Order: sequence, then structure tokens, then C-alpha cells
Amino acid sequence: MSAEDVYNRISVLRAERGISRKDLAAALGVHYQTIGYLERGEYSPSLFLAMRIAEHFEVPLEVVFSLKPFPRLGSGQIS
Repeated sequence: MSAEDVYNRISVLRAERGISRKDLAAALGVHYQTIGYLERGEYSPSLFLAMRIAEHFEVPLEVVFSLKPFPRLGSGQIS
């Protein structure tokens, strides 16, 4: 973990909605491998891309991204 780690729930949101990496990538105009890099924390999105991801899932930005690890969810709910 570094001082610049950004955590996300992209894979959780995709799974809940039944969206593949390729479908999400196509909707956002990025390569599908970019979605994998984001999900694994190997790449931090630009602010523009982060906002587009949150908008795509129709949730606030902080539901998708955080500077601290997200707690484990037992009930399967996001917020």
C-alpha cells in the first residue's frame, strides 16, 4: 500500500448489475483491460474517468472510490 492508493468497488458494482468488463469498457470508451487494471488497483483513474464510472452506475463517486479500503460487506449492499 502506498500513500496514493485508490480503492474501488467497480467489480462489486459490475457483479451486482451483471455487466462484463468489456461492456463497461465499451460504455466508457476505454479498453477492457483498463477495467481490470482499475479493479485490481494497478491503475488509478483520472478524475474525469472516475466521475464517468460513478455516473454510469448512477451512484455518488464515494460509493465507487475511496482513499481507504472499503469494509467487507456482509449483506451485499453498497450504501
